[in-house]
Amino acid sequence: MEPISSIQNARIKAWRKLFKKRERDRSGLFLVEGVHLVEEALKAPVNVKVIVLVEGKDIPEQWKVKNTEIVYVTERVLQELSETETPQGMIAVCEQPELKNIVFDQGKYVLLDNIQDPGNLGSILRTAEAAGIQGVIFGEGCADPYNGKVVRATQGALFHISVQRMDLSEAVDLCKENNIPVFGTSLSGSTYSAIAPQDSFALILGNEGAGVHHDLLHKADQNLYIPIYGQSESLNVSVAAGILIYHLRGD
Repeated sequence: MEPISSIQNARIKAWRKLFKKRERDRSGLFLVEGVHLVEEALKAPVNVKVIVLVEGKDIPEQWKVKNTEIVYVTERVLQELSETETPQGMIAVCEQPELKNIVFDQGKYVLLDNIQDPGNLGSILRTAEAAGIQGVIFGEGCADPYNGKVVRATQGALFHISVQRMDLSEAVDLCKENNIPVFGTSLSGSTYSAIAPQDSFALILGNEGAGVHHDLLHKADQNLYIPIYGQSESLNVSVAAGILIYHLRGD
């Protein structure tokens, strides 16, 4: 198979457009970059439509790619499809999983309020999946979960956890209707260590600078904070997420 060698190729130009959220939303597609992430996508209930390989690179024999198109490209063309400084020679074009309504039924949930940094967002998703969280709700203002930086930061966790965009006030109401305790995060709250682990909970995490919106804090059953013992003003939101999620789930 002759590799695609022109960056003006129609398919390459179409795939490059997936760097933009508007095109991802319109097409329902997103890009997955790197050998590990492509392998994780193939293992998950994700439709991997095309795997783009740099010429000379092969698909590992154990991968199940019977229904996946393989396209070879030159190194220059692969660079055009890559958002990293050192591409691994493999990019997949995937369909965004069909979003299913998360059922708030005595589980563990994370609600994200206006978290804009893709690295933080990806790290939170990775932690939430590792901790067995049932669903992550993206409120208004959050970065797109299919942004390339978010996808890479999740290290594949995105493919194994339920995510949904939803008004957070509505999500809090649904939690309360199902007797799920809702915890906000605020400097005026209680020290998190004073709260016992919970069989079920919803944790609201807020914007890196502004924190959780005051209306949501008012609706929470209790607001928590993590003490700062040094000179730093605050913790990174993804670090705070890890501390609080694992404390609340116990074990």
